[in-house]
Amino acid sequence: MPGLRRSALIGALLVALGACTGGPTGTPATTSTTSSAPPVERVYVSLGDSYATGYRPAEAGTPAGATRDGFAYLVAGQSDLRLINLACSGATSAQMRGAPGCAPGNRAPDAPDPAGRTQLDAAVQALREHQGRVGLVTVVIGGNDLAPCAQAQDALACASRAVADVRANLAATLPALREAAGDAPIVGLTYPDVFLGAWVSPVFPDGQSLARLSVPLFRDFFNTALKAEYDKIGATFVDVTATTGGYGPLTEVTQDPTYGPIPTPVAKVCALTYFCGQTDVHPTAAGHEAIASAVLTATGR
Repeated sequence: MPGLRRSALIGALLVALGACTGGPTGTPATTSTTSSAPPVERVYVSLGDSYATGYRPAEAGTPAGATRDGFAYLVAGQSDLRLINLACSGATSAQMRGAPGCAPGNRAPDAPDPAGRTQLDAAVQALREHQGRVGLVTVVIGGNDLAPCAQAQDALACASRAVADVRANLAATLPALREAAGDAPIVGLTYPDVFLGAWVSPVFPDGQSLARLSVPLFRDFFNTALKAEYDKIGATFVDVTATTGGYGPLTEVTQDPTYGPIPTPVAKVCALTYFCGQTDVHPTAAGHEAIASAVLTATGR
C-alpha cells in the first residue's frame, strides 16, 4: 500500500533527524561514558634500615621503636601510594641482601612478615606482583656499616673499609631491584651528617675534630660512592646530607638554645636528629619531614 510505505518513510526520516539533533527539542545528544571501574592502586616499596622503619629512641615517656613518623610514611601519604615497608632496623648493606627474615621488633609498622626472605628477595617479589603499578621505590642503607667508625681508633681507615663494603653490596643488590621494578622510579638516600653532633657531645673527647673530619667523609667519600652505584641503575640519588645543611661552613656560627654559640651545621643536625642530646643517630620528627620533602622534591611530587 503506497500510503503506508510513504508514512513509514516519513517516520524513519523523522527518527533520523531526531537522532542528529538530539530529539524533538533540538537539544544536543549526549552519550554516557561513565565507568564504574575503580582507580588503579599504586604502591611504594621501601627498603633499608631504621631510617626507613621510622625508628626513634625513647623520649619523654614514649618507648623506643618504629613509628609512622618515618619519612616513608610521610612520602606515601603525600603521594597517595600504598606503602609496602620491607625495611629492617639495624640492617647493614650486607644484611639487606643476605640476611633472611627480620625480628618483629625491628620491622616497620604494618610491615609484612618477610617469612624467612631477605629484604631484597621480598622486594623483588613485591615489585613483580605489582608490575605496572609501582609508583616508587626507596632505598636507605649504609648507615649501620659506617656508624661504628665514630668510635674507632682510626676512624678514617674504618670508614674506608665500610664504604668499600657498602659499595660492593649495593652493586650486587641494585641491578636486581631495577630489573624487578622496570621503569618505576627508584630513589637512593643518604643520611644527615650525624657526626657533626660530636661537636657538642661529651661522649667524644675530641668531638670537634671528629665533626670536622665528617664533612669531607660524607661529601667526598661516602655520598660520592653511594651516588655512583645508584647512577648505574638510573636511580635518583637524594643527598640528604646536603639538604640538611651538612656541607655548610663550620666557621658560620649560630646561637643554639641548648648549646649556645655553635656552628650552624651542628645546630641543624642537633635539631634534625637525636645525636647531640642522646648520641642517637636517628631523625627527629622534623628530620623525617626534611627527608620526606627531599624525596618528594626529587620525584616531582
